[in-house]
Amino acid sequence: MFPRIVGPNCLKYVEEVISGGLKVNMTERFEKAFAERLGVKHCITTPGCTSALATLVSALRFVPGDEVIVSPITDFGTVQGLCVEGYIPVFADTEAGTVNVNAETIEECITDRTRAVLVVHKTGLVCDMDPINELAQKHNLFVYEDACQAAFSEYKGRLVGTLADAAAFSFDPEKTMGSDIGGCVVTDSDELASRMRFLAHDRGAEWIPGFGRYHHEMGFSYRMPECTAAICLGQLEVIGEQAAHRDRIARILWPLLEEIPGITPLPIPENVTLFSCWMVGFHMDPRHFQCTAEAFSQQLADAGIPGAGTARYYLMPEALAFLQKRAESKSHQFAMPPASRSYHYSADSCPNAKAYLKNFIRWASIGEKYRPEHCEMIADIVRAVADRNRSSERIEQRGR
Repeated sequence: MFPRIVGPNCLKYVEEVISGGLKVNMTERFEKAFAERLGVKHCITTPGCTSALATLVSALRFVPGDEVIVSPITDFGTVQGLCVEGYIPVFADTEAGTVNVNAETIEECITDRTRAVLVVHKTGLVCDMDPINELAQKHNLFVYEDACQAAFSEYKGRLVGTLADAAAFSFDPEKTMGSDIGGCVVTDSDELASRMRFLAHDRGAEWIPGFGRYHHEMGFSYRMPECTAAICLGQLEVIGEQAAHRDRIARILWPLLEEIPGITPLPIPENVTLFSCWMVGFHMDPRHFQCTAEAFSQQLADAGIPGAGTARYYLMPEALAFLQKRAESKSHQFAMPPASRSYHYSADSCPNAKAYLKNFIRWASIGEKYRPEHCEMIADIVRAVADRNRSSERIEQRGR
């Protein structure tokens, strides 16, 4: 995967920042270009993806104790802002056999304190957004996308980031559109965009003549560095071709993996019309093998697949020990009030997600360097490891 192939103009734009004595407003240029590329009105840049999601949630006018329904298979950065603002994450279960939530699993979690739904397009696979938006509209809920692993994936021909009220992106170096770091939020809402800039870029302050900065609210210094913006601008020029390449490679690799008994790659829904694949993942059926998922993934890594491993740490209800402690002790946002009921976080609260991750194996992104012959090589490695670890019962059945 590394070193990455970067856009041919990245160096030119970075040199422009330096030769301009750091007075070139590259962030504004990137914000305009990214918004135009997605077809949205506003792009607000940030130093990273966690700060992008925190910026977005800081601008929402909820009150501590309000609930936000969140995908359970994700990363800490998805929920960090919620916890800081005193909102309560409520983890909907995933659809059985995949890593994403759907309208049915979300609906089960809606209460009179629910204010928003935060969907995560895990691995680049897009959640089924039309039913989710219909459900949210029925209950007057704000919907936003964690698109950090899905830059330029498409759902029914529409780009991720344009499928809800707002969306956050990541430009970390390993992500689909990788820079040295960076992130952003996009939205069509003038009011939301203005408030995000006020809190994240202006630190919640107004400039008063004769006095200076007057801080109306607690804000943040979440501004993207100019050189990061320069690299992002250069990467934006090649992301279309690279995302399409990832889609082509994934659709070559997936059938090869499906041919291996006991191996089922993450399903690519028909409504995902472009899969900007960030992570390869498959389910290992334990009935076929006499080893654990951890042992299987380690053998894949030893055989030459970089980053192969399990992903149980992605299950947020289990991984966020501090959130469990807060809920149990009824401290912070879980005190009553502001909370209106008791909460409990554990792996068992999302049984579909728990069961799937137990035997889920993933590895690093399909990069822009992958070719069809690499797909064959990967499938051969997975097949060899699978055959080496088959249970004797399954070997006998195949022999018949």
